[in-house]
Amino acid sequence: MVSLNKSFLYGIGFASITWTISLYLYWQLNKTNSLGFSPTYSSIQDVSKSNLVFDAPPDKTVSRSGNYVNSPQLIKQLQSIRRSKLLNKHEKGLDELGMVKTVEDQRIRDEGFKLHAFNVLISNKLSLHRELPDTRNKLCKDIIYPTHLPVASVIICFYNEHFHTLLRTIHSIIDRTPKEFLAEIILVDDYSDLPNLGFNLTNFLNSNYELKQKVKLFKTQRREGLIRARMFGAQKANGKVLIFLDSHVEVNVDWIQPLLARVYNNRSNVAIPIIDIINADTFAYTPSPLVRGGFNWGLHFKWENLPTGTLSKPIDFINPIKSPTMAGGLFAIDRDYFMEIGQYDAGMDIWGGENLEISFRIWMCGGRLDIIPCSRVGHVFRRRRPYGDPDGKDTMLRNSLRVANVWMDAYKDYFIKERPDANNVNYGDVSERLQLRKRLKCYDFNWYIKNVYPELTLPTDSDVRLKNKWSALERDKFQPWHTRKRNYVDHYQIRLSNTSYCAQSTKDSKSKGSTLFLKPCMRSKNQIWYETDKGELVLQQLLCLQSGPTFPYLFKCHEMGGNQEWKHKGEDKTPIYNMAAGTCLGVDRIHLGTKLRMQLCTNPSLNMWDLVR
Repeated sequence: MVSLNKSFLYGIGFASITWTISLYLYWQLNKTNSLGFSPTYSSIQDVSKSNLVFDAPPDKTVSRSGNYVNSPQLIKQLQSIRRSKLLNKHEKGLDELGMVKTVEDQRIRDEGFKLHAFNVLISNKLSLHRELPDTRNKLCKDIIYPTHLPVASVIICFYNEHFHTLLRTIHSIIDRTPKEFLAEIILVDDYSDLPNLGFNLTNFLNSNYELKQKVKLFKTQRREGLIRARMFGAQKANGKVLIFLDSHVEVNVDWIQPLLARVYNNRSNVAIPIIDIINADTFAYTPSPLVRGGFNWGLHFKWENLPTGTLSKPIDFINPIKSPTMAGGLFAIDRDYFMEIGQYDAGMDIWGGENLEISFRIWMCGGRLDIIPCSRVGHVFRRRRPYGDPDGKDTMLRNSLRVANVWMDAYKDYFIKERPDANNVNYGDVSERLQLRKRLKCYDFNWYIKNVYPELTLPTDSDVRLKNKWSALERDKFQPWHTRKRNYVDHYQIRLSNTSYCAQSTKDSKSKGSTLFLKPCMRSKNQIWYETDKGELVLQQLLCLQSGPTFPYLFKCHEMGGNQEWKHKGEDKTPIYNMAAGTCLGVDRIHLGTKLRMQLCTNPSLNMWDLVR
């Protein structure tokens, strides 16, 4: 169990750091590489050369107390006067949905995070047909796809998924996929044991004629795990192309045509959409940058910058992007090709490592893996993985050992050195997978390094080689994410209304984890808050105010909103609301030294603040 927990923590750490960097790069990319023009006919000709357009143009996709919190004016008041115009129109409605108004709201929210690791309070209230921002490059809208693209079976496997989030996944596919390209949606319930989930899902599908025609629900006879559940779903599918999606996604406009076009062009092409971010705390939908998949020698997937020169021309922003690996949750593949190359490794358990295994196999055995910029799918990036192996085994480690011993040849020693605890792990029989590799006449892993991922750093690389590999990635054009200059829009003291007490850190402004308490107002550096255009409150321009389960505290600014995004009306007597927490900054009594807390926004005398400039 200790080993399992460590693996989960490592995974969370890698994911958090990687996506933080990715978001920053996207900000810089838009800043330095904006395509401020309309595509011309010659631009489309460039796309056709890259196999995105084919042949001749074809035919023309229970309240604690008070009424204050229920006031319809509250959310309007909470919109900062200085930031209201910066808010995406698709995000404004999320403010009120996430507000914890009652004890029952708090229970739903807390239990939801425990079971699903995202905010089910918001998801329950969101429309199943909500509008999304079109996050594609403008050039994507001018690509013409033929009508004779192959039809697809969309396979979604789930275990104890949140009901409304799963329904929104289904409806987004139905709503945004041309009927002629969608053979069916295959739902595979991997032996879920949440009360009433199967019953409610069956009733919902049967009560909707369109869903009943397109959606097929199956349930495994025992817990199989993501890998074998996907193989189960593939056997049930009828479409020419298989598209695997997670069960907490929302597809965007014209998402499927670019994937089908890429696979149609060559049956050994595997196509990956850009995975946009649906915030686990707020359900806000935001675009992801153009990055590619890689890995480290612990065999953890990572996102990384593109090779230098990849985006040298405007058309490069919509052309397929070669990717050494994929995240694994979302991709399209020819059904027959998927079967021929061995589907998944059925000896793997539950989750972990299967994305690298299939990535290595595709490249080494004659296929190709590309990210398709014009296909966008939003994914809820959960705070943690809410489930693991029923027996408590470290499936990530076991599965990674199978990957190393089948595909990595001598390079597996780098993994073993990184994970010495792997020496005592039984990874099962891999003889069938080794025979598969031989039958497919696959290249060795050295070929993969040299031809697919030459930028991968090796433990044996000299300083010169490391420098060369680092310079081969689009890195020098960007400042490191942690040194980006923030855009400060205001600064002030936060004073409890009708008092002379201000919010001050219990320690100095450099101490991470420091909580806040009421102190007499004075122009002290520990009382001066700087507000950014992202809604962050930064004490002395060093650490951000972050909401916790009970108390707010100072922490390193992560620039991803959520628990560091605060809203207020920009003037005196304002609540200060955190969208991720769903609660307001407040105190339980007016007294010197009282600690600030996260509270329901129901008591104006204890959670109204003046912004003293």
